[in-house]
Amino acid sequence: MSIKIRLTLMSFLQFFVWGAWLITLGNYWFATKQWSGAEFGAIFSTLGFSSILMPALAGIIADKWINAEKLYGILHIMGGLILCYIPQVDNPSTFFWVIFGAMLCYMPTISLSNSIAYTILKNNKYDVVKVFPPIRVWGTIGFIAAMWMTNLSGNKASANMFYISAAAAIALGIFSFLLPKCPPQKLISKDSSLAQKLGLDAFKLFGTYKIALFFLFSMLLGAALQLTNMYGDTFLSDFEKIPEYADSFVVKYSTVIMSISQISETLFILAIPFFLKRFGIKQVMLFSMFAWVLRFGLFAFGDPSGGLWMIIMSCIVYGMAFDFFNISGSLFIETTTDSSIRSSAQGLFMMMSNGFGAFFGAVASGWLIDRFFTVNGEKDWQPIWLCFSAYALIIAIAFAILFKHKHNPKEVENISH
Repeated sequence: MSIKIRLTLMSFLQFFVWGAWLITLGNYWFATKQWSGAEFGAIFSTLGFSSILMPALAGIIADKWINAEKLYGILHIMGGLILCYIPQVDNPSTFFWVIFGAMLCYMPTISLSNSIAYTILKNNKYDVVKVFPPIRVWGTIGFIAAMWMTNLSGNKASANMFYISAAAAIALGIFSFLLPKCPPQKLISKDSSLAQKLGLDAFKLFGTYKIALFFLFSMLLGAALQLTNMYGDTFLSDFEKIPEYADSFVVKYSTVIMSISQISETLFILAIPFFLKRFGIKQVMLFSMFAWVLRFGLFAFGDPSGGLWMIIMSCIVYGMAFDFFNISGSLFIETTTDSSIRSSAQGLFMMMSNGFGAFFGAVASGWLIDRFFTVNGEKDWQPIWLCFSAYALIIAIAFAILFKHKHNPKEVENISH
């Protein structure tokens, strides 16, 4: 099996593990277990906690003590075993700690998979910039495939989705031991300070107004992503409570409908270089924010009949909402930070969006929905989505006014995605 095929399979399974349950967890929580929204928000906060705690730690371990591919395999096998236990959990409190354990194992593997792919490609004299993106796109395809398998097999509200995910995780963990070796780089010298060893010297970036402001908006927008992951599939499935929509395609195949978002994501990636060169980093990030306004607003007025086009259009604009900020944000960090702390700065960007943003978005949205938009156990979805849309609009307007960045077409030439 060639290097590229092995890395493609790794990328596919990496996100298959996540896609098997992430989007459909709300159905399992609310429909099968009938637990509360506030507690559900806490569950999604585990993604944030894990993103804050684990990636840097795993990176240090891989740099100093153990082969990256071995650490990657161990984490996936451990995570898979924890996922196998989830169906046995019968209360929200225990569920929180079990899923937190699974996320502590899974979240660092996202960055490790990239590091492994880069190392192996470079060691085999491949052009990373040219070869890696087609490999990485199979991760999104794996996420879509898992969503479809969970839905079409009738398991979108079933505990079986955790077994599907666990089987993929354990298989990937075993497979990773067959990958080419990625030994510790030992790039951190004995004379380095503790802050340098932990990558904490990047925190001095918060002393720069523009970068600090960017990190703040990264956190605020990171919260918006979790709103989609937490409630999108549950929203579509809840149409079954309305008799005229109970047997609709949207209700039966809600996860398939939601997968249009991931399909759109793969397509918008191709458009990013054009938009960046034509409009610049700030404008592209603004496009992302207004796309989030549309994402939530279209959900607010969509339905499985005459409003089906709104639901589908909401899923299509997700690709722009998700990709445009992540890619242009990464390029902003690449072109505005010193090379000595650039990797740490990229990690800080991910920590603010996937870490603190995910945590605050999960907790705040769960409390808000329970407090203001739930009547007799039923969620009033239209005002929920309108509230989220207004949130995204406020962020977009504030960003347009406060964030100053001059467009330089040459920045696109430095993009490394």
